[in-house]
Amino acid sequence: MIRFEEVQKNKEINAYIEQGDVVMRALGFTEHSFAHATKVAKTAAGLLKQLGFDDETCNLAAIAGYMHDIGNTANRNDHAQTGAIMAFSILRELGMDPKHTACIVSAIGNHDESSCFPPDAVGAALVLADKSDIRRSRVRNRNKTNFDIHDRVNYAATQSELQLNDREKTITLQIQIDTETASTIEYFEIFLQRMLLCQKAADKLGLKFRLQINGHSMI
Repeated sequence: MIRFEEVQKNKEINAYIEQGDVVMRALGFTEHSFAHATKVAKTAAGLLKQLGFDDETCNLAAIAGYMHDIGNTANRNDHAQTGAIMAFSILRELGMDPKHTACIVSAIGNHDESSCFPPDAVGAALVLADKSDIRRSRVRNRNKTNFDIHDRVNYAATQSELQLNDREKTITLQIQIDTETASTIEYFEIFLQRMLLCQKAADKLGLKFRLQINGHSMI
């Protein structure tokens, strides 16, 4: 079985992650490079491990998390579907078991809020890990005077964390927001679709999704 550590060292995959981030930088989007890819990979795998999934499934979630944004290399539009096709080609070339490839491809192809529904545990974990990576260090623009609403909302997030309560079957995204930088309403204006997708992902895992902002329950 191909391990996450092998994928993380693969020059071709890393070249696509790097170039995808170049595209995102040119468009003025937040960081989508190795920091984001690695965080999503580890969060997705860690979540499934906490839920009792086997090492093989956790490994697939880590690979999907690491590769999920390679489609940005071609274009931000439809990057989930483009990335899924790219992942299929790469993983087949590496000799991955077709069942494992299929799982990763469907997870990547269904991670974007504009056109997806998480198909299984790996896809659901990827969605929750991706959409919970909200932090000011991803904002590239350091000139606060010309922040747009996306910059303000992301910069306002001083801390974010996914917390699983296995006993209560809930998963909570806890976010600390500097309300002098952005308001809670602005957060919902930008991220409502992502939070609805997180609800779908949590449902797929048999969990209830909760959102807390500055200690207050929002969902």
